[in-house]
Parts: sequence; structure tokens; C-alpha cells
Amino acid sequence: MSEDTRHWSKQKEEAAGYWQLKFLLVLFRCLPVILLKIIAFPVGFFYFLFSKRGRIESYRFLKKIAPFIENPLSAKKCMSRFGPLRHIVSFSLSVLEKMQAWSGKFSFSDICFQNDDIKKLLEELEAGKGVVLLFSHLGNAMLLQGLLNTGQTGVSRKISVTAIMDIKVNAYFSRVLKELNPQSGIDLIYPDDIGAQTAIQLEEKISKGELVLIAADRTSLGGKNFMLPFIGKKAPFSSGIFYLVSLLKAPVYFIFGLRHGDLSIKPKYNMHVHGSPLSFDCRRKERQERSYLLAESFTELLEKYCKKYPFQWYNFFNFWNE
Repeated sequence: MSEDTRHWSKQKEEAAGYWQLKFLLVLFRCLPVILLKIIAFPVGFFYFLFSKRGRIESYRFLKKIAPFIENPLSAKKCMSRFGPLRHIVSFSLSVLEKMQAWSGKFSFSDICFQNDDIKKLLEELEAGKGVVLLFSHLGNAMLLQGLLNTGQTGVSRKISVTAIMDIKVNAYFSRVLKELNPQSGIDLIYPDDIGAQTAIQLEEKISKGELVLIAADRTSLGGKNFMLPFIGKKAPFSSGIFYLVSLLKAPVYFIFGLRHGDLSIKPKYNMHVHGSPLSFDCRRKERQERSYLLAESFTELLEKYCKKYPFQWYNFFNFWNE
């Protein structure tokens, strides 16, 4: 079994190109969303058949996490030969749901907020404060950002967003989202472009009450990493990302948006929002230590929710670099 051992950002993207996504956008505007979700099943099956890397990486992850899952039925599904198919179809559905949120077609009533820190987050945004949200490729945390853009969260002001994520891999999809909502006001920063000026740029945005959204479960090419325990083995998490967060001295929240049913075409989402108690108004040495503690907190939460929702982990590459 041959595998691509390059860094994830250098691997050839097997997802749809721009014109395929553009066609999806046309369908999204013309057809009922429920019909598109039904179509997502055969599309996912086609990808399952013809994407060898997608199957390999899905199987690798599901096999790794199965022994850690408490629910025996979920663990059995992970070990099934059709586990990767379920995984890939779940991803196809999440793409459509991101488009729904971005265009204002995903109802706020379909998101079930928990008894956690969501109220505090919305209060800080309403008060005009800038906030950092750390998310992952587990589930669909972008739903919250989409709802903020369409004014469905109860926050009375328009909130501009800067997202740090891989724009090379996600460039086509980002263009489609822009076409869905040209007024979204989202700026994208590629992780490998982060430099000395990035913190200053983001500090200015925070001071204006804007939102900084960061994918914290990807490593930058050539960057330093924290090696943290994650599902039975140490995995790399970018130390630079967490140190950058510590420089912003802003409230930090971890967000996880998780679908009730992996393959539900009329889903409800559990939105989990956890505020970090760490303060980064401290000396440089302490900031380095606290950025490590921040990374630990994020990784522990990510592992917790991965065990509950294994088929909603959408990192189709060799995360542990085995």
C-alpha cells in the first residue's frame, strides 16, 4: 500500500476543483437543500470508490480511535469495512451545511447550544470586544461563524472575521462561500504566511471588536510543534499558532459544532463553546508556558469530542505522520 508521506499542505487535493464547486453552487441556488443532501450520498460513494487516499486515511483514523470509544455500536461502525464510506458521506453533508450557514439558510433553531460558555461569548461580542475562536476539523464549527455573518445569533452588530486556515487547500471552497455571501467580510490568512507583522495586524482587528477564527489542529510546513497526547499517541500541534493566540491578549474560546446524526439530512447540531480561563497579560516566559497549557486544553477537548463523534473528523491525511 503506497502512501503519500509529504506534509498535508503539499499533498494533492482530491476534493472538487473550482468549476465542480461552482456547479454545486448553481445546484444549491436552484434545488431544495434536502434534495442536494440526498444526492450527497451517491457522490460520497463515488469518492469512496475512486479516492484511494481518502479511504486509506479514513480507515487509519477509524481503526486508531475505535478502541477508545465507549459506545460499542459506534466502535463497531468504526471497524466496519464501510466505516470510511460513512465517514466520507458525513463530510459531503457537512460541506452543504457550511453553504447553508453562509447563505443564511441554516436555521438558528437547529443549533442546540449547551450549558457552557456560549452566553459569555455572545455577551462579549455584543459589548464590542474582540475574541479569538479556536476550532478544528471535527464537525462544523464554521456554522457559528456563518450565523454571525447572517445576524442569527442575537448579536446586534456586524462582526468582521479573520480566519487563519489553509487557503491553498480551501481556496476553491472559500471562493464559493464568498459568492454565496459577498458581504461576509471574512479575511483569510495562510498559516505559512504568518510573520512578525501578523500579531500586530490581528491585535488591531481585536481592538476593533472583530473575530479571529483559527484552525488549531493543523501544522504549518517547517514550523515547530507541540507533541501532545492525542488518541493513544503523541501528535503534532503547531506551537506557533498557540503562541500567536497568547500575543493577542484577547478572550479565547474553543468551539465544536457536532451533528446529532452522522448521516442525518435534517440535522440538529450540538454547539459546544468552552472559554479558556488563561490570561495572557503576562511576561514572555509565562506566555510561552501558557501557550502550551492552551494547546493542552484544546487537544484534550478535541480528543473528547472525537471519541463521541468519530465520523465527523474531517482530516483526511496522516495526522500522526506514522
